[in-house]
Amino acid sequence: MNASVAGRGIALSVAASSLFALFAAYTRLLSPLGGVDIFAWRIVWTVPGALLLVAWRLRLPQLVDLLMQARRAPKLILKLVTCAALMGSQLLLFMWAPLHGHMLEVSLGYFLLPLAMVLVGRFYYREQLAPLQWLAVACAALGVAHELHATHAFSWPTLVVALGYPPYFVVRRTIPFDSLVTFAAEVLLLLPAAIWIIATSTGAHAAFQLPLLGALLLPGLGALSTIALACYLKASHLMPL
Repeated sequence: MNASVAGRGIALSVAASSLFALFAAYTRLLSPLGGVDIFAWRIVWTVPGALLLVAWRLRLPQLVDLLMQARRAPKLILKLVTCAALMGSQLLLFMWAPLHGHMLEVSLGYFLLPLAMVLVGRFYYREQLAPLQWLAVACAALGVAHELHATHAFSWPTLVVALGYPPYFVVRRTIPFDSLVTFAAEVLLLLPAAIWIIATSTGAHAAFQLPLLGALLLPGLGALSTIALACYLKASHLMPL
């Protein structure tokens, strides 16, 4: 892989991780919404952001083409639904964890995720690692092992993150469309579920009663989510697994 392309991927990955780090603090500004309510509103406000990004990058025709092809190809719609479900479960966990005292376990899952991705790249895609890359992997593994020993915070949210994302990226790479276009299709597929949650949850209705929450904080959550996920998905496309 071209070094400049890999460098762009690393830069986008760092940017995405930095933005994701803000979510734990941001969710605490969204009281009295619960984790599921925040997830639903996040999807609702991510959809327009994703569509604006697609339009800005002149990829609306690609999005329409993807949706039209999905209507005619059961395998493609199954892949999209699978990706949407896997991504939705991660977004829901990420919104739920800070409000229920599980953010440390989720963070450890993100520490383990690169190691899981290396294993997928090595044994599923048969990618070769140079000796220095293996040394970097060993150092990362030692660091994660130290954190696990020091915090004793390993639990099911850790596994959901570490083992849930690799299948998403494996399936995602089989969809022959731009990562941003596919991301927009995924959030569109999640939109009906988000609307149903808002319609049936009394907690989610707080957004209609608190002007600052509904008019500023929730749209800001959608913007932050769109930019962070777009960076993360583009990085996954530019970097080898």
